[in-house]
Amino acid sequence: MVSYFDHAATTPMRQVAVDTWVEHAHFLNPGGQYRSGREANAVLSQARETIAGILGADPVEVIFTGSGTEADNVAIRGFAAEPGARIVSTPIEHPAVRETVTDLEEHGASVDLLPVGLDGLVQLTDALDQPASVVTCMWANNETGAIQPVTEIVSRATAVGSPVHVDAVQVVGHLPVDFNALGTTTLAASAHKFGGPRGVGILLARRSPTPAPVLTGGGQQRGLRPGTVDVAAAAATAAALEEAVDEMGAENKRLSQLRDELIATVTHSVPGSYATVLGADQPTEVLPGHAHLTFPGANGDAMIMLLDSHGIEASTGSACNNGVNQRSHVLEAMGLPDDHADGALRFTLGRTTTQDDIDHLVSVLPDVIEKARSVGSL
Repeated sequence: MVSYFDHAATTPMRQVAVDTWVEHAHFLNPGGQYRSGREANAVLSQARETIAGILGADPVEVIFTGSGTEADNVAIRGFAAEPGARIVSTPIEHPAVRETVTDLEEHGASVDLLPVGLDGLVQLTDALDQPASVVTCMWANNETGAIQPVTEIVSRATAVGSPVHVDAVQVVGHLPVDFNALGTTTLAASAHKFGGPRGVGILLARRSPTPAPVLTGGGQQRGLRPGTVDVAAAAATAAALEEAVDEMGAENKRLSQLRDELIATVTHSVPGSYATVLGADQPTEVLPGHAHLTFPGANGDAMIMLLDSHGIEASTGSACNNGVNQRSHVLEAMGLPDDHADGALRFTLGRTTTQDDIDHLVSVLPDVIEKARSVGSL
């Protein structure tokens, strides 16, 4: 039996997305003025309208990219590429944002990082009350699942004229999103997080202010992301998002119940363990499918390998850091002691997660942690 608990990294492609991709895979260049081009463009336009309607945007504001990472880069670099740019960010961002901000800082930008509490939440400071080239904050953290105060951040930043970029990769398809109501300038999403195809990102970008183009080319998609758009992938993304949102209410309730059962059982059966941001002392609002647990003294690599030997697939943090074992920058920013940060595991549930998966995990986890702690003590 294989139990998959890494849906925050990627989730299986929905059948509706597969079917939609196959249905539209024959389409050619949507920029062509001839019949096949017009037909392709009609499908692309419908995909854009569907996504815009679901996310509270205008169709012209929907830009297709190759990933959520690209969407983050287009937005942040587009606002802060000029020498002397000022960026306000946080220390818990996904590497797609964190490394982009670091690179811009190395090339002359000044960066202010908002502090983060032990509850995993970004704390608002007067750094937001001074004009910036861009303010960027994730909507929900990919490791802990903690939902950040983006509404307040957007309000404070826009009051002084700062463009705001929100990395909503973990949120779109899982929580309601209204781009226009939120008031942010740009917003990034990724199709494979809600059952769409991998290799497709979404950037919602207002007409004004608009980030300067990072790429140059044929001028497609307002020039923000030039290049021939993959019509089939765009249509599959729209279909997946539509189904995900239709299921959202019932699915979030189901996942929250499974997650709460998982946390309660594990923290009762494994001595010293605790839910990192969802315990009695840290009642932070988190994504429905996120269970971030800390096992002080356990070795992270050992936990992953031991779980894998039982057919359980989980993560110690961001999927983009897999293969390079390093302490979580998120947990460091929160102030967790080293032995706690090293013993953290992220279990993320999704639409394929069943009660049998939970039962399987909780049956083997106490022994796994005991062995991983023995490794950690060496």
